[in-house]
Amino acid sequence: MKKFWDNSRGADPSGREAVPLKPVPSSLTIGNVSISPATVLAPMAGVTDTVFRRFIRNLGGCGLIMTEFTSADGVLRKKDQKAKRYLHFYEDEHPISAQLFGSDPGVMAEAARLVEGLGFDLVDLNLGCPAKKVVKCNGGSGLLRDLPAIGKIFEAVRAAVTIPFTVKFRAGWNDEEIVCVELARMAESCGLATVALHARTREMGYSGNARWEWIAAIKDAVKIPVIGNGDIRSPEDACAMVTQTGCDAVMIGRTAPSNPWIFRQIEQYCAHPTQCYDSPSEADRYQMIRTYFQMLIEEELPDAVGKMKQFASWFTHGVPGGAGLRKAIYESKSAVEILGRVEEFFEARLCVAGAASATSGQTLARGN
Repeated sequence: MKKFWDNSRGADPSGREAVPLKPVPSSLTIGNVSISPATVLAPMAGVTDTVFRRFIRNLGGCGLIMTEFTSADGVLRKKDQKAKRYLHFYEDEHPISAQLFGSDPGVMAEAARLVEGLGFDLVDLNLGCPAKKVVKCNGGSGLLRDLPAIGKIFEAVRAAVTIPFTVKFRAGWNDEEIVCVELARMAESCGLATVALHARTREMGYSGNARWEWIAAIKDAVKIPVIGNGDIRSPEDACAMVTQTGCDAVMIGRTAPSNPWIFRQIEQYCAHPTQCYDSPSEADRYQMIRTYFQMLIEEELPDAVGKMKQFASWFTHGVPGGAGLRKAIYESKSAVEILGRVEEFFEARLCVAGAASATSGQTLARGN
């Protein structure tokens, strides 16, 4: 499928003619849960902890947030504190979905009951993770080669909880083993509320282009809502996916850490497609980085320093002199020191920019 947009014009799946882009739906109902707008923060290991989820929610425009994918077996083991930390959330995160992975139907059902008891609005099954350590345990995308086993998990979890049960999966193991349509139909027949497709195969990992035609094929095959995921880097991409596939919502993963404003931009673009959406200034970016880093410090996460260094590469991408700031952050030993480096860097830049602006204004005044 050709992915193409040009201002408010797009292309149909055949690429033969231009068509107006459709907006991302303003809302989506999953079971008894209302999602507004119909945009979803994808579950990402090492990224979508409670701090990042609340950070994205506070920026606006994101209808549903999801936890990091969490081992069902891990949450049932009393000593697995890391897994339990993944499922920690605050009241202001609703609506929120917990994503689990595992291959044992009984364990998955019990973990889903635990998730429901914790107060999550939805529970989701991960059939998309391509990581070798997950796949070798027959979890994530490793299950895509065993549809009967997936069916047993669907039935066990659906019978165990009353909250909406959803699934996120890849198109198949590789191009010769595409199972997404069959899997979506099975999910629907087992009573799942929604399906989400990352339009790549397990073999592709995160490389190559997402094949949006697979999202369209699923949308044609089932009546339950379909969420599309893959290669949404801008508001125009989000609308192009909806236009070309007919999906009911869009899910965004890797773009969110590098552009946390993406959800708000989509909302703005859909409301006023002929107007410009927010393009954050350097001062906005400074405020964004400082806010996220302060949230990490306040949450007292054991890996706050590592998180700061991890996100520094995303948050400072495209910032003039950003390489120097990243170096200073990587060499810092504490969270407070890292925050200080950020403040020093941006205060100096904004001070210089302010002085240049004032000088320019004086020159113009003399010229008048």
